[in-house]
Amino acid sequence: MFDDSFEAVFTHATIGIIVSDEQGRIVSSNRHAHTLFGYTKEEMTGLSIDALVPGPVAPRHAELRASFNAHPQVRSMGHGRDLYAKRKDNTIFPAEISLSYFYRATVLLTVAYIIDITAKKEADLTLLAQKARIEQLNAELEQKVVDRTHALMATLHQLEQSKDELAKALAVERELGELKSRFVSMASHEFRTPLSAILTSASLIEKYPATEQQDKRIRHIQRIKASVYHLNTILEEFLSVGRLEEGRLEANWSWVELAGLINEVVTDLQDMLKAGQRIQMQVNCPKLIRSDPSLLRKIVVNLLSNAIKYSTENQRIDLDAICNETAFQLTIRDQGIGISADDQKHLFERFFRAKNATNFAGTGLGLHIVAKYLELLGGTIVLTSQLGEGTTVTITFPYENHSAD
Repeated sequence: MFDDSFEAVFTHATIGIIVSDEQGRIVSSNRHAHTLFGYTKEEMTGLSIDALVPGPVAPRHAELRASFNAHPQVRSMGHGRDLYAKRKDNTIFPAEISLSYFYRATVLLTVAYIIDITAKKEADLTLLAQKARIEQLNAELEQKVVDRTHALMATLHQLEQSKDELAKALAVERELGELKSRFVSMASHEFRTPLSAILTSASLIEKYPATEQQDKRIRHIQRIKASVYHLNTILEEFLSVGRLEEGRLEANWSWVELAGLINEVVTDLQDMLKAGQRIQMQVNCPKLIRSDPSLLRKIVVNLLSNAIKYSTENQRIDLDAICNETAFQLTIRDQGIGISADDQKHLFERFFRAKNATNFAGTGLGLHIVAKYLELLGGTIVLTSQLGEGTTVTITFPYENHSAD
């Protein structure tokens, strides 16, 4: 194919050179091509050029070859994408490939120049890794500078704030004193109802001295025990109100007969009623429900106590309770002093008291605690009120309603 001088150049070139005809059959190849692809000269001669193309590209190679044959030109292959070649043992290596052509008589022959760039690829990867490492080190250094700057700024800020530390400590001490006072006041407010029940039952026991009245004495003794237990529960919860705020108090679910629970609460609160006040109940909940009876009782006690406290004599308080298949709803309406629209925005905050309630005993924790209890039961509370016209409070929470086995 070539004269002797060019044959020597072709044979001993340090890149792979393969010459193929228009059908893609290899007509000539040099030693470096044999080394690259693992074929002998005899094996490569007559071999289809497609055998050197990896699987994903092979189906399109005939089309690409036909396109080159139609418009032959000297050019590199790939155009910005990675090229790979396949050896006899089916291993793949990255390659740079460029094409040229010449005619022998009228026959077009294509010349492919192939360079194995495995070492170059590895060097590129090494450079990329080193670049990434340098960028990481730069980022770490920048972060250290930022961290040191923040630390310095924090130290300066602490130095600036140090002169106010004593004043803040005194303010905290005063606040703790106020909190303690409020807790004592809150406890006395919440203890009033069960203590009244104990006093009433103890007085009534004295009126049943006869043996045949033993059942009545037992009933009042049980009422005293229940009230004492309720007092102890309130004491434990309110002296550790932090547990409630931190979410460490959990609901204890059991079966509850709602009508009975509400009747007990209303009975216990009779001594709190002012002259002429009355509680009108309508309870439509015939089945047992799953809830926490202690939390539920405290919610009802708190809401009814507020309705009684903020209503005047001879006023009616309505209590409506209804159960459907999935939820319980309790509504308490009074005709008392009402709450302004501005104050309603803050009613569930700790220690908040409405402006028109300052002459009434209380700590401003009642509705806050009710809201926290309802969170434990998965419930909600809605309050509507107008000054001088009364307040309506509605609580709703879901429950499991099925037969108690």
